[in-house]
Amino acid sequence: MDNINELSSSLSFASSSYISNGSSSHNASVINAYASSASASNLENLSLSRLSTNLEKLLIDSEYYDYSDAEIVVEGRVVGVNRCILAARSQFFHELFKKVQGNESSSKEGGKPRYLMSELVPYGMVGCEAFNVFLNYLYTGTGKLKPSPPEVSTCMDDGCVHDACRPAINYAVELMYVSATFQMKELVLLVQRRLSNFVEKALVEDVIPILVAAYHCQLNQLCVDCIQRVARSDLDNLTLEKELPHEVLKEIKLLRHAAQQEEEFSRVEMESMQEKRIRRIQKALDSDDVELVKLLLRESNITLDDACALHHAVAYCDPKVVKELLSLNLADLNLRNSRGHTVLHMAARRKEPSVLVALLDKGASAMETTLDGQTPVAICRRLTRPKEYYQNTERGKESNKDRLCIDVLEREMRRNSVFGDMSVTSQFMGDDLHAMLYYFENRVAYAQLLYPAEARLAMEMADAHSTSMYTGLTGSRGSSGNVREVDLNETPSVQKKRLQARLQALLKTVEKGRRFFPHCSEVLDKFLEDDDMPDIYILEKGTLEEQRMKKMRYMELKDDVQKAFCKDMAENNWSGLSTSSSSSSSTPKIEGVNNKVRRKCG
Repeated sequence: MDNINELSSSLSFASSSYISNGSSSHNASVINAYASSASASNLENLSLSRLSTNLEKLLIDSEYYDYSDAEIVVEGRVVGVNRCILAARSQFFHELFKKVQGNESSSKEGGKPRYLMSELVPYGMVGCEAFNVFLNYLYTGTGKLKPSPPEVSTCMDDGCVHDACRPAINYAVELMYVSATFQMKELVLLVQRRLSNFVEKALVEDVIPILVAAYHCQLNQLCVDCIQRVARSDLDNLTLEKELPHEVLKEIKLLRHAAQQEEEFSRVEMESMQEKRIRRIQKALDSDDVELVKLLLRESNITLDDACALHHAVAYCDPKVVKELLSLNLADLNLRNSRGHTVLHMAARRKEPSVLVALLDKGASAMETTLDGQTPVAICRRLTRPKEYYQNTERGKESNKDRLCIDVLEREMRRNSVFGDMSVTSQFMGDDLHAMLYYFENRVAYAQLLYPAEARLAMEMADAHSTSMYTGLTGSRGSSGNVREVDLNETPSVQKKRLQARLQALLKTVEKGRRFFPHCSEVLDKFLEDDDMPDIYILEKGTLEEQRMKKMRYMELKDDVQKAFCKDMAENNWSGLSTSSSSSSSTPKIEGVNNKVRRKCG
């Protein structure tokens, strides 16, 4: 109101001054009318601003004051919305709510209609953050978009300016899907300009999601720009077949064909025959049929490296197919494809921990860079949003895959020591063998409790995850978990071989854990070396008071482990672990366990 009073006073002063200079009463009335009009316009703007602010509070205070009358489920989270606002702002929602009005079969929860974002937007994924920004745009009506949430629109690469990294592109693509689907034309134009700015800046792989969104949202000019960028690139047709709709792929092929010179026709024909053979190999991989791959290799002069078969498997196939290919030992792990990418670069883009670890275990180099100087860990960071990287993991729950991939690659780059020889020799006989089994069974079982994802990967790399080696904590309660159990039909030599094989698998698992997860290994070292640590097998023995004291001590130790883990995760300082973990993996350390285990058994 102060602004309005100031404006009225200023206009009144101007009016009196004008009249005093000999102006007519008619002119004075015109000025007064203008003042009234300006005051009314300012009042209208002020009212709209207040309305916008009040409507925005419906979103901000929704946790405390829920006035919503419908719900939309986004990424598993329920978001309350007001149908009158959405219907007034979007023709899509107007038609949607009109269609289901009075329909008793519509999904309801607590009397409110409920909709799934995956059904409303069938062509693309929309995250909670992008949808909340879209709702804010609808509710406020200011025509302005809130700033992009950094947790989903930036990557974990500290050197990136985030003007064309994959998270920034994915966030804009999500905004486009929700804006186009819900028919907000002015917002579509705004986001389209943002996506257009990415097309020439981004890596060509990251242009693919923009192209797919442009195709589904019928953004013709953006689609043309993306097609031309991809057509000029060195992305091969086989890769594009995996990523793009058929109509878009056809356009790209026509552009590429038109650019070919006539004298290259015969060479293209020869290459097309080789391409057909390569395609057969890749289709066999897509069908998880490694036996057919081997047959195709024998029947032609194509090799795994010629077909970049490992690159294809790492990018698109099940992890077990990757491991089967690796077991053939026929592929160069550091081979570069036509775009200068090694297999590990492709795996970094996929962000599947089991694939990364399998490649590193076979000798893939984490130091190789792409043509533009990116290492695998840099690629992984550029694809990871802070939202995923800093996601909290509850004790005993699965670790976040994105962070796990980055940590594995960073540790591998820092690894500068050779792990001790952990092979099982004939010296482990009798009680020594049983003591070693007792210790390592416990160690692996504790790892499964505290770090399930890391433990599972280590067991897979040791080829022991599908065996009955790991009876661990719970299994040892029963007779089946007793390492001293005697099979009357089993000779002493057979029993000895069985137990040694069991110990070999356990040792190999611990070795993989020390290599790829030194932090977890160090925590387990401290956990198992504590002389006061109660044996979990006998927590339920003794008087009630003794059981209570033992369980209390056990829980204290578990809390210590969790605190150490959280502290290291928060500081993100892994550099000092490689030395300590490598020293703790030496053979004397393992052999020194025996006396301690005997004390516990006794």
